[in-house]
This record gives sequence, structure tokens and C-alpha cells, in this order.
Amino acid sequence: MPVATSKKNPYVNALENFDIAAEALGLEDDLRGMIKYPERILTVGLPVRMDDGHIRHFEGFRVQHNTARGPAKGGIRFHPDVTVEEVKALATWMTWKCAVVNIPFGGGKGGVTCNPKQMSQTEIEHLTRRYTSAILPIIGPAQDIPAPDVYTNPQIMAWIMDTYSMTKGFPVPGVVTGKPISLGGSLGRNEATGRGVFFTIESACEHLRIPLKGAKVVVQGFGNAGSVAAHLLDGAQAVVIAVSDSRACVHNRDGLDISELMLHKDKTGSVAGFAASEPITPEELLSLDCDILVPAALENQITAKNAPKIQAKLIAEAANGPTLPEADTILFEKKAIVLPDILANAGGVTVSYFEWAQDIQGYFWTLNDVNQRLDRVMVQSYQDVHKVAQEHKVHNRTAAYVLAIQRVVDAVRLRGYYP
Repeated sequence: MPVATSKKNPYVNALENFDIAAEALGLEDDLRGMIKYPERILTVGLPVRMDDGHIRHFEGFRVQHNTARGPAKGGIRFHPDVTVEEVKALATWMTWKCAVVNIPFGGGKGGVTCNPKQMSQTEIEHLTRRYTSAILPIIGPAQDIPAPDVYTNPQIMAWIMDTYSMTKGFPVPGVVTGKPISLGGSLGRNEATGRGVFFTIESACEHLRIPLKGAKVVVQGFGNAGSVAAHLLDGAQAVVIAVSDSRACVHNRDGLDISELMLHKDKTGSVAGFAASEPITPEELLSLDCDILVPAALENQITAKNAPKIQAKLIAEAANGPTLPEADTILFEKKAIVLPDILANAGGVTVSYFEWAQDIQGYFWTLNDVNQRLDRVMVQSYQDVHKVAQEHKVHNRTAAYVLAIQRVVDAVRLRGYYP
């Protein structure tokens, strides 16, 4: 269960983090203006025939933030709270995320304002195909490659691929990633974000000489990324003492049985009521005495109000934008090490890149190949960010932004200005 979310506009947060890093780089105003703001913002109206026969209107968005380093890349979310400001923020973060892990993509993101939990499978399919048709002129394997995000999944990616392919007249598997394996999806994609979080934590612990074995871990958010990260940390003999989802927070000071907890959630839909645990509040969860905190829920969870209470030595952001800029300063002063979202949770987009590359080649890798390549990318990216942090004497978030912005700036300078 997340804490009450700050009302601060996530796009404002994204721009604030950019400005901090741009100052550290001494970036001139002309280049700031070129790479700070989105290249393209598409808003589409989506009339959809519902199961009872009436036509309902939805609103959708696709934002391409920057394509200097390659095609736009980013997920599509179906959620009742989707706004264009949120999508702009997420597209911006995707640009920096792709640059941090040095894959040849720019940032994009999409969303539809809807509640798929109140829609039938047929209605979701109709909505997906209508949305795909509306954004079709700006997507494609060499232009913009969508992927799953909140409340979207491999089936929805299959419908997007099919709609796009039917329009083109031939199969185009590379138009999306996160597809079913039988349609050109990659092994290891579903676990990639959580696995990337684990590899980043493992690298940081080794560098900081924090023993992973016996380390006390708290995971806020037990969805795909949080549960996979918790499972891998448990396998590395860390002790996961608390987890939460949208309905409950559970705690056991001696450690939760993560395998059993995953089965419990699959069966009941929540971590609530798990045996050998006690309920705690979302506020208590973040302030528990622990070595590693993994925010894997929503944005704006760590604020100036609760940051002073956080006791974790290492904070690995599996969610997008969980920490407000003012909280970063507090954590830095407390000497807590933050592994920022654009580094820690980049495993998903990295394996999406692997999937796209496999689709383009028509040659597919083994699971071991995928995981080994992901490990190498995450370890190298952590080392790159740490080096920049040391050189500029800044915390890891600013370092990650400095590294990413510099890579985008280099591409812009080399390409020049057209016309």
C-alpha cells in the first residue's frame, strides 16, 4: 500500500531534475531548450463501441520526448488517472533511462484515460485497436516502439502488433515489445525490471561493501517489479522483512517467506492476511529499520516529510519517480545511497531493446543469454553513474541525469541542426 501521493506534477519533477543536472554540466541555454521538452505530443479521441452497443469516448496520448539517439521507446498505460502531464514526464524519464544504460533509443510514452478493471476483455480489445489506429502514423520499429506499462500486458501488445501489421499488409513484430513469446517476444522480458533492480542492488552492495547475505530489505509495492526483486533478493539470502501492495502492508521482523507470499498473492489477489506476518501502516513501512528499501509502487512516495524517517542505507527505485527532488537532498545529507529509477529500473527497457533486436534479426536468444547480457548492462551502467557522481561530487540521481544528458547532447551536436 503506497503512502498518500504528493500532488506535485510529475512533469515538474522531471524538469526540475533535468535543470539540476544541466547546471552541474554547465549546459548552454540553446541545447537545454532543444532536449528539455518533448519533440511531439499527440492527443487522440477514441470512440469505442461498448458491449451494450453504446459508443463511449476515451482520450489517449502518445508523447515522443527525444529521438536524437534512436527511435522513441516507452510503455502504454491504461489507467483512470492518466493525464498528458504524466505521460510527458514518463516520456522524459524514458529518454534519460535509455541513455543511462546506453541503448540506441530515445524516450516515448503513451496512455489512455480509462479503467480497464471496469471493462470487458472485448471492450479493452476495441479500445486498444482504436488507440493503435489513432497513433499509427507516428509508431513503427524505426520510429516509436510501445511496450506494456500499468494495466497493459502481452495480450494488449499482441493486439497493437496485429492492428499495425494488418494496416501494413505484413507481420511487423518489431513495432512493440513485451509481446507473447509466440509472436516474437523475448524470454526474460516479464522479469526484466525486477531482475535489473536486483543486479543494480547487487553491484551497489559489492561496491559499498554492504553484505547482501542477511541484509534486511523492505519492498514497497509487490507487483511485477517488486515481487521479482524480492524473490531474487530472498534467493541471495537477504531477509525481506516487509512488503506492501495497494491493499495492505505486512511485516515480519525475522523475514517473510517470499515464495509462499507470492503464492498467497496469486491466490487471494493481495498480500493482506498472509500467515506469519503482522499488518503495519504505509508510513511505518517506509520508516522500518532496514538496510535496503525498494520503492516499487507509485511516484512521489518519498517526500520532504517522510525522508528524515527513512533508515535504509540503500534505496533502489523500482518505480518511476518515487522520490521528490527535495527528498533527494535530505537523503543525500543522511548519507543514504539512492539508486535512481532511470538506472535501477532500466532492466525492463534494456530487455525490450533485446527483444526489438531479436525481432529485427529474426534470431532469438536463450534465457541465459538474455539474463547474462542484462547483468552486464546493469553492472556497467551502475559503474558509469558512480564514476560521474564521484567526479561531480553529486548524488546518484544527478549523476545519472548528467550521464544521460551528456550522451543525448553528444548525439545532438554530432547530428547538427536541421534545417
